Amino acid sequence: MTGEFLLEIGTEEIPARFLPPTMEQMKASMAKKLGDERLTFDRIDAMSTPRRLTLIVSGMSLKQEDQDQQVVGPPEKSAYDAQGNPTKAAEGFARAHGVNVSELAVVETGKGKFVGIRRHIPGRPTSELLADLLPSWVAGLAFPKSMRWGSNPTPFARPVHWLLCLLDGRVVPFALNGIGSGDLTYGHRFMAPQAIQVRDASDYVAKLEEAHVVIDPEVRRERMLRSVDEAIRESGGQLIDDPDLVTENCFLVESTNAVCGTFADSFLELPDEVLITAMREHQRYFAVTDGNGKLLPKFVAINNTLARDPAVVTQGHQRVLKARLEDAKFFFREDLKKPLADHAEALKSVLFQQKLGTSYQKMERFRELALFMADAAAPEAREAVERTATLCKADLVTEMVGEFPALQGVMGRAYARHAGESEAVAQAVYEHYLPRFAGDALPESTAGALVGMADRLDTICGCFGIGLIPTGAADPYALRRHTLAIIHILLEKRYLLDFESLAVKSLQILGDRVERDPEEVLKQVTEFFRARFHNLLTGKGLPFDVVDAVLSLHHNVPGEAMDRVQALNAWKERPEFQLLAISFKRVVNILKDQEAGTEVDESLLQDQSERELWDEYLRADRTANQLMAEKRYADTLEIIFGLRRAIDGFFDAVMVMDKDEKLKHNRLALLNRLSGLFKNIGDFSKFSV
Repeated sequence: MTGEFLLEIGTEEIPARFLPPTMEQMKASMAKKLGDERLTFDRIDAMSTPRRLTLIVSGMSLKQEDQDQQVVGPPEKSAYDAQGNPTKAAEGFARAHGVNVSELAVVETGKGKFVGIRRHIPGRPTSELLADLLPSWVAGLAFPKSMRWGSNPTPFARPVHWLLCLLDGRVVPFALNGIGSGDLTYGHRFMAPQAIQVRDASDYVAKLEEAHVVIDPEVRRERMLRSVDEAIRESGGQLIDDPDLVTENCFLVESTNAVCGTFADSFLELPDEVLITAMREHQRYFAVTDGNGKLLPKFVAINNTLARDPAVVTQGHQRVLKARLEDAKFFFREDLKKPLADHAEALKSVLFQQKLGTSYQKMERFRELALFMADAAAPEAREAVERTATLCKADLVTEMVGEFPALQGVMGRAYARHAGESEAVAQAVYEHYLPRFAGDALPESTAGALVGMADRLDTICGCFGIGLIPTGAADPYALRRHTLAIIHILLEKRYLLDFESLAVKSLQILGDRVERDPEEVLKQVTEFFRARFHNLLTGKGLPFDVVDAVLSLHHNVPGEAMDRVQALNAWKERPEFQLLAISFKRVVNILKDQEAGTEVDESLLQDQSERELWDEYLRADRTANQLMAEKRYADTLEIIFGLRRAIDGFFDAVMVMDKDEKLKHNRLALLNRLSGLFKNIGDFSKFSV
């Protein structure tokens, strides 16, 4: 028999950003818990509002499946003596499991004969199991921040006020922080706060709807957007596309009602980003355009209640926003009283990190590093790179960014334009922050890309240099994100910049600020880079062994490494690849733990097979060097594969580890040269054959 399970955890308002991941967590953890308890179900749905977390399990078995269990004890020879009498080992095993020794049976296993018992364990009623497991399950829900509220022992995102818990229409009794479960929920805090008795899930959803609570987030989102469209349609305009703000507003309310307000045209002198940020960050308002991208002096606000007089509510929103925009206008005008270059001087009094100095000192370091990159990759951009690096952090000390940190870079661009800087420099000031998160846009300009990479690499090398190395639980300076940003930029721009050389230069510029052994720091930084690159490529679905084979030898120039990976991955799909990998394995296994040079004495090539291999190698090496110079990695693999028969013939005819030391070392040198040719692409020993 199956039934329906309904659980609601009623709380004080939980932050909107907590709710979407918590719903997914609830579904996944409950599915695992039920599976562990041998309870079947058809589906699990999770829903939430700021005041409640809800789980509905449909088609849930009302009784745990029975289980036949075999418990294996000591070996037969230890359990019985020569006369077949049970030993103390058998008696102890039987006693420990509450059975008579006569009930023991001999069990055949893969490791021989043992004594054991078979048990039939009847399944428990689901209601009993739920009563036992729910307290720990609820307590185990993880939030970005949990606290103990009052004297309650169990931490939670916000204080729990009620628990609704029904299985097939009956209350499942359990308690959390002194609150017992029941069949009651509560309506909207302001419009219908009374208790509501619930029979089942459909009754629950319907009665909450009557009490002004839309429990399903998807339904709530749809109604919210419909309400927004109606509000805009009356006043004209289009909503700026902002999916994250839509989601946040959806989880800020239980009931949804949109109103459209206005603000004075004079505020339109502020950059659009300032207006949008002021509305979005502080008030969660939507900005409105005329349909051609031009910002209108209008906004849309989402209310959690149905207003008796919408005009009064709208006026309240307008009054609050006006104060915000007045502040923004004041900050903007104050910031414009000084050119951006003067703001940069104020960075001298801003500490970046105690051991790494001020933000101004950091700027001087990454400016030098960015110029080093420009000299190597884009000399024509040198002037723009230098100016961009000098100005790109100046907006951090402006009034506007102090009030709206999300506008860093945006205000730098605006103030650079106002100060008469070139458009290339102004845009690069903004772009050097890109990408800000996974999937974000990358810098389009060379100056923005080089300065952004230099800034990040200075942070990475500086933190590693003073021992601030990321752990599994902590990465306070976002070094993983910075490293991935550098990789993405290098892949996109195809700069032939060697990461290890850049790290060496960065550590040189840091100088005495590096407290640890620079060689050890360099080793750790480059391995950190390689590991992030490896994870990025395998995360895109590229085979682990292909990525490992290439990046174990070639990771410092990501564009070239990516080309090698793609060429090798295409080759791996060919049937002859296995033969090539086997041949290389033979070479690697012979060279393992041997001191092999690279100088081959042709006069010591005695057997026809080794002379043929040497000749084949020389021809292949000349061609491969030309192909490698042209970055034709797939063609290089064709040349390498052509050596397979000569390699196999060599191993069939020659004893490499000859008693004659001269012959032995000469043959090892030949194999070492072959290995070097293979390693132009990757380490083939990483493949299992």
